[in-house]
Amino acid sequence: MTTGRPVREVLHWSRDTVGPALRTAVETLPPSMRRVAGYHFGWLDQHGEPAEGDGGKAIRPALLLLAAEALGGRPETAMPAAVAVELVHNFSLLHDDVMDGDVTRRHRPTVWSVFGVSKAILAGDALLTLAFDVLASSGHQATDGAARVLGAAVLDLVEGQSSDTAFESRDDVTLAECVSMAEGKTGALLGSACALGALLGGGDAERVEHLRRFGDRLGLAFQLVDDLLGIWGDPEVTGKPVYSDVRSRKKSLPVVAALTSGTAAGERLAELYRREPAGADLEYAAELIEQAGGRAWTQARAADLFAEAQAHLTAAAPAPRPAAELQSLARLITHRDH
Repeated sequence: MTTGRPVREVLHWSRDTVGPALRTAVETLPPSMRRVAGYHFGWLDQHGEPAEGDGGKAIRPALLLLAAEALGGRPETAMPAAVAVELVHNFSLLHDDVMDGDVTRRHRPTVWSVFGVSKAILAGDALLTLAFDVLASSGHQATDGAARVLGAAVLDLVEGQSSDTAFESRDDVTLAECVSMAEGKTGALLGSACALGALLGGGDAERVEHLRRFGDRLGLAFQLVDDLLGIWGDPEVTGKPVYSDVRSRKKSLPVVAALTSGTAAGERLAELYRREPAGADLEYAAELIEQAGGRAWTQARAADLFAEAQAHLTAAAPAPRPAAELQSLARLITHRDH
């Protein structure tokens, strides 16, 4: 059985491979946006001085580059798409932090909390625009198709984020609606990363679609696990306060699973969510989510999605070594500490 590099080595490779091209692209932004984006990526401090911050795991570029290799392509050919996907991902993070009011990202104050809401929104807009410019300048023969794949993912992401925001003022959110929201908000971009890699790696339509489905199943699983961490995660790992999603009364997947469970614990949680939980209420809300089955449902669904993703990866008939590394990334995404 073919084994690939350890997953940490793969992620280091992804960051080291994509990082210089990403920085080169960001340096083409206007000065005001360059400074804000540099802070967000951890390259600069709030005064514009060089810093050594956490720029993220680079999971999406890793998936993209490995998907290209899996179908016989070379990573360097897919590099512009990897940069574009990372720019889109960070556009979404900048806007998410504003909409959610989060004050911490990657163990640092969020961009909006340092530079203001307007600068954070504009920096996100700049990264999104830059993503399509980088992709368009790649010169690859599949650029037009790649731009359509990425554009569709952005629209799905925006629709998912819109639904997520709308859920805040609703007491009747169904579990199916919440799953659909997560498929757009998180699944679409991971799916498009894998599809773009497969497309630029020379895959035919069927294999590209299988790798897209591999990615979007992982994306939904990633959101499920992220939602678990948003309630029970260690702040030292997540970079966010414990019970952060409960504090903001977020209608995350474990919460909606609990609220729609028809249990007494679910009903008590609904009562608690009608006011603003604080202090001891936060721990009590987390206990109610668990008692109502929200935690167990989320863990089980993430496991099912992992199996579905594996089936699509196998059906794409990938080369053995990148396939093994894609499997390792899939395990990392779906088996974080929760």
